[in-house]
Amino acid sequence: MAASFTADRSETALRASALRARALELAEVELHAYEPVLEALRLPRDDPERAGRVSDAQAAASESPLDVARIAAELAELAAHLADTGNPNLTGDAIAGALLAEAAGEAAARLVAINLTEGPVVREATDLAGRAEVARAQALNCS
Repeated sequence: MAASFTADRSETALRASALRARALELAEVELHAYEPVLEALRLPRDDPERAGRVSDAQAAASESPLDVARIAAELAELAAHLADTGNPNLTGDAIAGALLAEAAGEAAARLVAINLTEGPVVREATDLAGRAEVARAQALNCS
């Protein structure tokens, strides 16, 4: 909402709308992303393919939360920008957006870390959650 009532309305509003649409798509993907992990975990422990299938399924299950973390970081930064430069009557909406984006980014980063425990994808997700946290702090300083 805050993006719709800003001076650079077309660019900001279009980007916010695109991010919102992609986030909704990812929410649908995320509903079923862990099912292959559960299927792999149901294999007998002595199955020689079990470990590889679990690992592959966990890596695949990490893709959608990583994308959520990317979107959350960008949305939090956009919201912080709007809190600072947007319509002053909508500063609260921009701050709320930054808070929600930070929470989504942190939750998504945790899901990635649970699935993969370590490595470059976990570091990327953690960095993205950190970006969202910084943006949230910036947005709160605008109130």
